[in-house]
Amino acid sequence: MKILLIKYRNIGDVLLVTPLINNLKLFYPNAQIDIALNHGTEDMVTLNPNISRVLVYDRKQVKSQNFLRRTMEECKFLFSFRKNNYEIVINLTEGDRGGLIAKFSNAPIRIGHKSNKWLLRNAYTQFLPNQKFRHTIETNLDPLLSLGIPIKSKEVNIYWSGNDDEIINKELFNIDQFVHIHPVSRWLFKCINDKMMAKIIDFCEHELDCKVVLTSDSNKYEINKINTILKHCSSNPINLSGKLTLKQTAALNKRANLFIGVDTAIMHISAANSVPVFAFFGPSGADHWGPWDNNFQTSEYFERNGRQSMGMHRVFSENRACQPCGKDGCNGSKISDCLMNMDFIKIKKDIQEMINA
Repeated sequence: MKILLIKYRNIGDVLLVTPLINNLKLFYPNAQIDIALNHGTEDMVTLNPNISRVLVYDRKQVKSQNFLRRTMEECKFLFSFRKNNYEIVINLTEGDRGGLIAKFSNAPIRIGHKSNKWLLRNAYTQFLPNQKFRHTIETNLDPLLSLGIPIKSKEVNIYWSGNDDEIINKELFNIDQFVHIHPVSRWLFKCINDKMMAKIIDFCEHELDCKVVLTSDSNKYEINKINTILKHCSSNPINLSGKLTLKQTAALNKRANLFIGVDTAIMHISAANSVPVFAFFGPSGADHWGPWDNNFQTSEYFERNGRQSMGMHRVFSENRACQPCGKDGCNGSKISDCLMNMDFIKIKKDIQEMINA
């Protein structure tokens, strides 16, 4: 049995596909399971023992070519899947590229979202239902229902190497207990007020007497954001921003007592590590993206907004009627008002309860 999964989305989206991979491997223990994804997201599935091959599409590299060269590259890429003789192809997103791969793969079973586009006519033999108010973990498992495969587990997994652990051993020398804070998202509209984040860091360090370790991506925007937050701090957290890979960040997170951050891939990594998550949500909804507790089989995010919890994890969100809007900030500003003036007293109470749990 040869199976191809397609997930051309962002880092966190790819990580949340791992429950599907686990269940497919349980049902087809001898299957070759390949996954096609975007460059930059592969750390979420590499070293996963249930995956045979990770097929990376480098969008930036392809787009840098002239029109003729780019067209040739795209055609070569599409037809490269046919020679693998997949028996099942599952496209978990609604994009055209995944649909075309499914169509040209010539697999007898092709599962994806229905499209009215002429290019994607006859791309699929079976269709996936709409997400509606279901968690992304649960919608990623919809193909199992199409295939008549029982759902045995909804556990999210991430893997890293012993070398990653060694690097973290050096970075955390003599640090036994700490709070991992990842304050930044690549999407500015998901970030909370810089001064509020600084107050949270100081609260953990000064009042809870718990060391804080900061992480971020290495891009200039995120580093600048971290530096601005630190200027507002009176404490001296350990700043590893821009110094770690995604897998090293996962290895670091596994040792934390608590994770504090916004709706990002690192939040999902922390939940996969079964490290308690305290996450701020603004324009995105916890019903779709809340941190998933691996001990649960059903989502407990029943509301579209407001403070909610699922097992060990908590989501802090206001109760505005406009939430979740799914927009890039209020009026296209890249800043979400619902994340700018949250109640610090309630935030402190939640953090203290979680640290003491």
